[in-house]
Amino acid sequence: MEELDILKKAWQKEEHSFQQVTEVEIYKMLHKKSSSIVKWILIISILEVLLWTTISIFFNTDDYLKEMHSEDLIIYFKVLNYINYAVIIGFIYLFYKNYIKISTTESTKNLMKNILRTRRTVQYYVWYNLGMITIIMILGFVLAFYYNPEMHLLKDKIAHENGNKTLLITCGIMLLSTIVFVSVFWLFYRLLYGILLRKLNSNYKKLKKIDS
Repeated sequence: MEELDILKKAWQKEEHSFQQVTEVEIYKMLHKKSSSIVKWILIISILEVLLWTTISIFFNTDDYLKEMHSEDLIIYFKVLNYINYAVIIGFIYLFYKNYIKISTTESTKNLMKNILRTRRTVQYYVWYNLGMITIIMILGFVLAFYYNPEMHLLKDKIAHENGNKTLLITCGIMLLSTIVFVSVFWLFYRLLYGILLRKLNSNYKKLKKIDS
């Protein structure tokens, strides 16, 4: 009878040890997956900046403004561009910082906290980009309306023939175009970063179960 009790205690001890090893292995796996996801977020954000930089080289705003004889506006667009790049680089630095923190963290609680921080950073980054796209779209329409010579006919029509109706239709077209354009980018960001964030959120939920 005593031998049976000893055997039971030994078995329970081994079972408890097995559970501990399993949790550690799960943590390591989630840690590695989370680190990989944040690394991809960093890589994609850098590639995105390179893509927009390449596009801006082929579609130079300065040349467009010169064609419309609006050289005095070039400086303002340059300042806006510099501010935008500064903010984007700031976000990339935060992504890098989050990647380092997640890669080097050694506790479940810290890993969970860093995952939440990364998700918030990505969400802010996406909303910033969508806001900047909206501003650029509006500025582009306003610029074209006031400075593009091809708009003289439309401005004359607004000034003389059914001005309010024509102006309303013009603003409606501009607003609709902006909504469609921004929605396309929203879907792009949702597909691109949304998949990674969902995986990161899934890791967070699994870590929460381990920690509870």
